[in-house]
Amino acid sequence: MNKRLSVRDIRKFKFTMSKQKPLVSLVCYTAQMARLINNIVDIILVGDSMGMTIYGHENTLLVTPQMMINHGKAVVSSTSRPHIVVDLPFGSYEESPEKAFRTASRIMKHTGAQSVKLEGGKEFAETIYFLSQRGVPVMGHIGLMPQRIQTLGGFITQGKTQEASKQVIEDAKAIIDAGVFSMVIEAVPEETSNIITKNSEIPTIGIGAGRTCDGQILVAHDILGLYGDFTPKFVKKYAEIDKKITDAVTQYADDVRNKKFPTKNNIFKASI
Repeated sequence: MNKRLSVRDIRKFKFTMSKQKPLVSLVCYTAQMARLINNIVDIILVGDSMGMTIYGHENTLLVTPQMMINHGKAVVSSTSRPHIVVDLPFGSYEESPEKAFRTASRIMKHTGAQSVKLEGGKEFAETIYFLSQRGVPVMGHIGLMPQRIQTLGGFITQGKTQEASKQVIEDAKAIIDAGVFSMVIEAVPEETSNIITKNSEIPTIGIGAGRTCDGQILVAHDILGLYGDFTPKFVKKYAEIDKKITDAVTQYADDVRNKKFPTKNNIFKASI
């Protein structure tokens, strides 16, 4: 059995990038998928994007801590090598550092995950510090924050102007100082993420943040073609599994309707 990557192992990537390849991260939520990618990726994020990909919601806002626990436990129990991070869902940590700790400790206790992730910059520095000082490793998330799409007006690229870029950079510095062990940078210009990465002592993990981050992360459903017709610009599809599923189910339906299934090879006989 492979040794599971720890917070310390992830941090070390920053200092050994000249000898190692970038961190490979993937968002996944199920035991089956986790089992398949166990020996391939470095980090699995059990993301609140499950609200859309698994449950069919329009955004991530309806996801609950119990949903994160259920899926987090499934992923942890089905893997042995990747570092497992679980998202703190919307409404479960914003109120106070104390509430964030209660949510984070509950999730870690009931899933076995190694860390949690929360969205936010300098406004959550106090919360991140509170958690990290109490034994909760935190992965940060800056740039585009899906939990805030109601105020952003949609999934819009952040940091495109000089002032907006400065704000993202300040957010990065604030959460690094607060104690995050790594951070996701989402949907910002490459120039901005490059500045953050060069001036950061922790690994940066990009999603739509360019080529110079210390690692990359995408959603498994997106790279496999399992989430509708829309593909964000920063996603590369590596398969069209949705078409294969449709074709397989169509063939099954045709076989049933034409009485081609089941055949004699698919039935049991009495031993009389």
